[in-house]
Amino acid sequence: MNPKVFGWEHLTYIAIFVAICVLGFIFAKKYAKSEKSQAIILKSIAGVLLASIIANRFSIVFRYDEPRWLALIPDSICGMNSLVLSLTVLFGKKDNKIYHFLWHLGLIGGGATTFVPTFIGQGASFFYLPTITGLLHHTFTVIMVIALLLFNQVHITYKKWFYSVFGLCLYVTFGAFLITFLNYEDAFNMRNPLIGSLTLWHLLPIYIVGYAIVLFVIELVRKKFNLKS
Repeated sequence: MNPKVFGWEHLTYIAIFVAICVLGFIFAKKYAKSEKSQAIILKSIAGVLLASIIANRFSIVFRYDEPRWLALIPDSICGMNSLVLSLTVLFGKKDNKIYHFLWHLGLIGGGATTFVPTFIGQGASFFYLPTITGLLHHTFTVIMVIALLLFNQVHITYKKWFYSVFGLCLYVTFGAFLITFLNYEDAFNMRNPLIGSLTLWHLLPIYIVGYAIVLFVIELVRKKFNLKS
């Protein structure tokens, strides 16, 4: 029987993920006081994230009878997020502008997929490579974002909201390129539903409104407690 969402294998994975997060970040908060130690932790997580997304793409390339090399290019928002986020942490600077586009997408998309992975039944084994590597890169995206926030690498502010809009425009443009010129059946769920019957075009307005509310709440909390942005 193929693994199922909230089956024992998936629940065990979630328990391990939560335990690693809690213990890891308690340890990091207590002992990683210097910028150097924090940088080592961040780049280590980014390295694992990069390895997991690369492994996932190669597992998809060789999933079929004939290798499909174009599958190396991430064609989902989460896949592209994992790639861009890992590279940005490895080679970018503190409070990189790109983080303001990636952190919330990574937290929402990675978290939702870790807890409700719709692809989990694609193989007979939980450790079927496209399944386990897909889970891992979503999970490490969440861990990466939490680490960035924990170490104050992202200064969340409404003043940088436009980076999110710009990033979304880039994703949509790249998705259209994949569909139009590389003959992808779909990219970033621009054609096929992502949740229920909702495609990217339905979810974008909901996402934008939700993100605006998040920024508004953060600013209220910041003003109430006199916190710096």
